[in-house]
Amino acid sequence: MSRRVVITGLGAVTPLGTGVDKFWKGIKDNKIGFSFIDMYDTERTGVKIAGIVRDFDETAYYDVPGCFDKKEARRMDLFTKYAVVAAHEALVDAGTDFKDVDPYRAGVLVGSGIGGIDLTTSEFTKYTEKGPSRISAFFIPMMISNMAAGTISMKTGFRGANFDITTACASGTHSIGEAFRKIKDGYLDVALTGGTESTRIEFTFGGFSNMKALTKSSDLERASIPFDKERSGFVLGEGSAVLVLEEYEHAKARGAKIYAEIAGYGATCDGYHMTSPMPSGEAAGKGMALAIEEAGLKPSDIDYINAHGTSTGLNDKYETAAIKVALGDHAKDVKINSTKSMIGHLLGAAGAVEAVVCAKSIEEGFIHRTVGYKVPDEECDLNYCGDGNIQQEIKAALSNSLGFGGHNATLCFKKVTD
Repeated sequence: MSRRVVITGLGAVTPLGTGVDKFWKGIKDNKIGFSFIDMYDTERTGVKIAGIVRDFDETAYYDVPGCFDKKEARRMDLFTKYAVVAAHEALVDAGTDFKDVDPYRAGVLVGSGIGGIDLTTSEFTKYTEKGPSRISAFFIPMMISNMAAGTISMKTGFRGANFDITTACASGTHSIGEAFRKIKDGYLDVALTGGTESTRIEFTFGGFSNMKALTKSSDLERASIPFDKERSGFVLGEGSAVLVLEEYEHAKARGAKIYAEIAGYGATCDGYHMTSPMPSGEAAGKGMALAIEEAGLKPSDIDYINAHGTSTGLNDKYETAAIKVALGDHAKDVKINSTKSMIGHLLGAAGAVEAVVCAKSIEEGFIHRTVGYKVPDEECDLNYCGDGNIQQEIKAALSNSLGFGGHNATLCFKKVTD
């Protein structure tokens, strides 16, 4: 069995704002969602800038059906709250609660790279200072990274496949890809899928900083500059995005608004290094090629790539190589950008937020600028949309995610014309 899978709902919590409308307006306006860290003294890590969600007011959701009340909120880590709110928005956007669907054919696949690390550190501090008896009874169920998917299931009544994929920075894209497959192969009819992350503590920033992954720039406009020769590391961000994926005939029968079709998915592993991508780009390129092939397309059919584009020296250089492996001569003609130039790297949520960008880009025929890009790098020699936004029909697009451990994931999106 092979069925078509379409996107019929979107939800997002991002450094550019909570809600897809606010987020997308920020993208189109090329707004930078970074701010200076004020949660702790940055002197020790030297990292000054982050992509923090500043407008998320959890109290606004206490009386919203399908979200959480005050008591429930006290028993949720922030990464779970972000996911619940994004999932709620996605269902509202889809215009249905899918009560007509067998609940065992409605699933939730929401990934997280780190889960409740903020809570883990605070509870560990209590443990070291006051002993194990002071650890919260809710520590484990609040901290485990699958609790975002589990909580969404409790709120929606979706009882089908439900799990959390943790593949570092590829978690969100892998989650969407696996949800796509569940529907395509006939195991589900609908899925809420995406990624979520909150890592706003010094401990997390210190870990990434010590491995030389984060920029220490104090210039908001030149902090995250993917593919630019002067890039110096990524900006750590947070947030969530959840998409409604639906079997095409079901969506069509109910008159759903369709943003785009997910037509292909590629998943590979470099098998090369803990943190560095494969220099040749072979494995990531193979993942892109697999997604294109499953979509029934040729490399020359791809109009646009939303790149992983982290603003680190190795990622951007080796992802450029991977695009050349996948697209061959067409690589020089395809439009490439990095949403991380505006929101930073949301780790396990990154690919999900970037999937929202792909869906909206196809809907509106719009490709955003890679903001901050100024200085070309001879080792990154493709078209990264550094000169400005582009209005162009997009018939087919790719979204790439590359995770520590060599995990590669690519989604292929198509414009729906029938």
